[in-house]
Amino acid sequence: MATKKQIKQTSIEETLWDSANKLRGSVESSEYKHVVLGLIFLKFASDKFEERREELISEGKERYIDMVEFYTMKNVFYLPEISRWSFLVENAKQEDIALKIDTALFTVEKNNPSLKGALPDNYYSRLALEVSKLASLIDTINNIDTLKDKQQDIVGRVYEYFLSKFALAEGKGKGEFYTPKSIVNLIAELLEPYKGKIYDPACGSGGMFVQSVKFIEAHHGNKKDISIYGQEYTATTYKLAKMNLAIRGISANLGDMAENTFFKDQHKDLKADFIMANPPFNQKQWRADDELSDDPRWAGYDLPPIGNANYAWILNIASKLSENGVAGFLLANGALSGGGDEYKIRRKLIENNLVEAILVLPQNMFYTTNISVTLWIL
Repeated sequence: MATKKQIKQTSIEETLWDSANKLRGSVESSEYKHVVLGLIFLKFASDKFEERREELISEGKERYIDMVEFYTMKNVFYLPEISRWSFLVENAKQEDIALKIDTALFTVEKNNPSLKGALPDNYYSRLALEVSKLASLIDTINNIDTLKDKQQDIVGRVYEYFLSKFALAEGKGKGEFYTPKSIVNLIAELLEPYKGKIYDPACGSGGMFVQSVKFIEAHHGNKKDISIYGQEYTATTYKLAKMNLAIRGISANLGDMAENTFFKDQHKDLKADFIMANPPFNQKQWRADDELSDDPRWAGYDLPPIGNANYAWILNIASKLSENGVAGFLLANGALSGGGDEYKIRRKLIENNLVEAILVLPQNMFYTTNISVTLWIL
């Protein structure tokens, strides 16, 4: 087994990526991000658990080491023995290692209500991965010291790297779960979300929230001054978001499950101070002809057309803003020139003085499309 010293901190991401690529042929490229990120989550959660456990022992509180509340009070997930990384490492070459991983994830979620709906469910067993490949991946992840340098945010860095690489690998039409860091940074810098409610109606893997917290910390603010709300339609991406935020200790209300923002709005009464979003571009047939015609989110405007959801997203966002709220969101350039009902809605938005600015971004900023993109500020 490799030692921790054999993997330099600067090459952790590349080493893990190479290890993940060994899964090619066993699972689809769109699947193995979940294989890798689920295991990284377990490693991180286990390292934090063991650190807290040792802390309790050193303080002479051995009698509390199996009491959940003594972990949650420090924002640490409680892990029963079968969920701990050491147990998985010991059993990595067993024929039932996939089942053991699934059991570990299930048990972690069961013991930590804040993780409800976050972790892969019976995922590893269903994939039927070769034991040798899974054991090799566990061995590689075992060499990450997730607690070595909290300032470097090693686990967060690995997550960010993997999400970007997976988006690139999945190619055009895929990777919708990931917005490039440079664009998310730009939105955060423009909106300056220091304090209040932050909302993303199409939150993907949670990148907007992560960058908002980084912005606050970089400007010596307190992340406790914000509350985060989001919604995501795709079940696997919803889980990615919950894991991504949990790894960074970010609390968020993403609803009880993955749901369609238009049809099952999980934050109906929300009035947000900051809205940051990268909704799907030019989403076709997003509703049937007889659906959502009297939805209160487009009250006072023409009905967003069935053939393209761009203006449904705009009106959803506008309806969620607090009195002094500000929004920054991305749309395809075509949203600037649509005719018919889109033109009428756009004109009304301008007449109502809701559009603060529209920035045209350079081409090829996204990994998965070369479409021209605009950043709207409301």
